[in-house]
Formats: sequence, C-alpha cells, structure tokens
Amino acid sequence: MKTNRNIITLFATRIVRLFCYGFLSVVLALYLAATGLSEKQIGLLLTLTLAGDAVISLWLTTSADRFGRRRTLIIGALLMIGAGVVFIFTRNPIALAIAAVIGVISPSGNEIGPFLSVEQAALTQLLPGEKRTQTFAWYALAGSLATATGALAGGWLARGLQVNGFPVLDSYRVVLAGYALGGLILAGIFLSLSGAVEVGPADKAATQLVLGLHRSRSVVMRLSALFAMDAFAGALLVQSMMAYWFHIKYGVDSGVLGSIFFGANILAGVSALLAARIAKRFGLINTMVFTHIPSNILLILVPLMPSLPLAIGVLLARFSISQMDVPTRQSYTMAVVTPDERSAASGVTTIARSVGAAVSPVLSGLLMAVPVLFSAPFFLSGGLKIGYDLLLFKSFRGLKPPEEGSR
Repeated sequence: MKTNRNIITLFATRIVRLFCYGFLSVVLALYLAATGLSEKQIGLLLTLTLAGDAVISLWLTTSADRFGRRRTLIIGALLMIGAGVVFIFTRNPIALAIAAVIGVISPSGNEIGPFLSVEQAALTQLLPGEKRTQTFAWYALAGSLATATGALAGGWLARGLQVNGFPVLDSYRVVLAGYALGGLILAGIFLSLSGAVEVGPADKAATQLVLGLHRSRSVVMRLSALFAMDAFAGALLVQSMMAYWFHIKYGVDSGVLGSIFFGANILAGVSALLAARIAKRFGLINTMVFTHIPSNILLILVPLMPSLPLAIGVLLARFSISQMDVPTRQSYTMAVVTPDERSAASGVTTIARSVGAAVSPVLSGLLMAVPVLFSAPFFLSGGLKIGYDLLLFKSFRGLKPPEEGSR
C-alpha cells in the first residue's frame, strides 16, 4: 500500500507542478514586457532562469540520495514559492535576475528544478522494469494535461481580469500569486511521501563516484551531450517566447494564447502515451528519432504559414507527435545504466538539458529584436533538433535496453 500511495503521490506532485508551470508560462514574457523590459532583457532574464536552475539542480540532484529525496523535493518547492513572490513584488531588473537565478520558475511550461530527476529515480525504484516505459508515458501525459490546463487557466484568468477593469500588470501579478501558492501546495504534498522513496543503505555505492556515476559514466556523458544539444534547440522557442511571437505577429491576446497552448499540450500528452506502444514494436531509440524528425519539420513550417489559422494548425500538428521521445528517452536512460546509478544518471542528463537550454532564450531575444530575424528561432530550433536526431541514431542504435534483447 505504501508503494502504491507513493506512486500516486508522485503523480499528484507532477500534476500540481506542471499546472503551475503552464499557468505562468503563457503570461510570463508578457508580464516582463509590461514591466518595461525589452526583448533582449526578457531573453537574458529567461536565460538566467535556466542557468540558475542548472546550477541549483545539479547540486540538489547529485546529493539527493545522501541528503534525502523527500527533503530535496521540499527545497525545490520552497524555491518555487520564493521566485513567485519576488516576481510579484518587484520590477527591478537586478532583483528579478537574482530571483531567476536562485528560484525555480519555468519560462517554457516544461519541467525545471530538481523535481523530475528525483521523482524518476523514485518511480524506477518503486516499479518493476517491465512497467517502466508505460508508467513514464502516463507520467508524461499527466504532466502535459496539467500544463495544458494551467496554460488555459492562466491565459484566460489574466484576460478575464483585464476585461473586468484590472490593470494589465496587476492581472499578470494575480497569475504569479497563483504560481507561488502552487509551490506551497506542492511542499505540503511532498511531506506525505514515505521512506520507501529513499535509497536504502544496501543500495548506496560504497566507492568514490564522479557525480554519482561509475560503470555507466561514458554512456551517460555521451547521452548528456546530445540531450544538451536537443535542449538548446528546444529552448530557442520556450512556450513563453512562442506565445510572445504569436502575440506580436498576429495580435493574439492572452486568453486565445492560453487556448492554443491548452490544445497543444493536450496533443503532446497523447503523443507521449502512444510512444509506449510504438516503442514496444520498434524499440526506444527508433521511436525517439523517427517521431521527432517530422515534428521538427513541422516546427520549421509554422512561421511560413500565410495566416494565423494555418500557423496554429501546423503548430498543433507538430505537438501531436512532438513528445513521443520524452518517455522513451527517460526510460532508455534508466535502462542502459546500472541500478545504483539511476538517480545520478537522471540528474546528470536532466542538468545537461538545463545547461543546454540556458543560453537559448537570450539568443532568441536578440533575434526577435531584429524585425527581419523575428521568426529565425523557428528555423534554427527545428534544424538543430533534426541534427540531434541523426546523431542520436548514429551513436546509440547499437546499444539496446535489456528488454529489447538483440532486436
């Protein structure tokens, strides 16, 4: 019963957290613009957010097994609260930058902070191996649905407040207050986890490790380098900046933006669930690569569409296959490392993605500040992601997880 309760609790924390991320992501760049920041400053601030997350998360995840997984998760929730509160009460760029570096705030609507790595390690410990990919797919679906609902709620809440006389800046601050409240709820749920999520004394490595890795270090480092490339490409178009692009290009308001990304994230969640079935037949690496390439071609096509409905249609088509690589990537990483390296492998690869993503928003801000390059992030992101797919297939098609055997 304790194991079942912990799994349910970890799904609940994923839902609450991703709702909060989606809730804020649609209006975050709009809020920063309303405070008087330029595109370049917004891009820099979002980059600092991701860079700070990489440093804090590396420290927390590599010590989580020793310090305690539950404690690590609670600290992450407290950092969420702190970032939300500071963003509400100041318009000072320096104070915002400090909060972005130290706190946990998601500009993309996707995972950020130490949560994913620690929760994945805990779930892998609580589950039999044959259920890993399927559970990770449901875990991804739960997050996508939560992000979608959050984006819808955040966008329409801000719009509704503005229609009813709230100043634009204050309407966005209400959304930020909801984000901070979500962090408080999250901390309370993490307190209910039992000791079954912690690493037992017999499972802790007795030797000196580098970032918690030993025998699988080479594999994890190679995967990390590729995942960093993918994340760099993806962060060129974090959800906040994509929402800003639609707002400037087509004059779309926050309510409609919320609806667009609600639909996009619903489709992304369904695609993640389908990935488990496809992977059973074709393998994890094949599923990761050959569903990702078409999604990135569609991403490149979005700014080439001649009208808003067509641009939205292509974007939604892209999201309908864009997340099939997520549960397969996570499951593959857990499968090809030794059991006592899983927590560290999840942490290191996740941090590599954070590092890869850290510099992208500032580049997007610089590109979008030049009218002729306003849509360049779409082309650069899609092209780099296709390059990542090809390199991943070339490097790892011969290294199969145990359940795939010689297939």
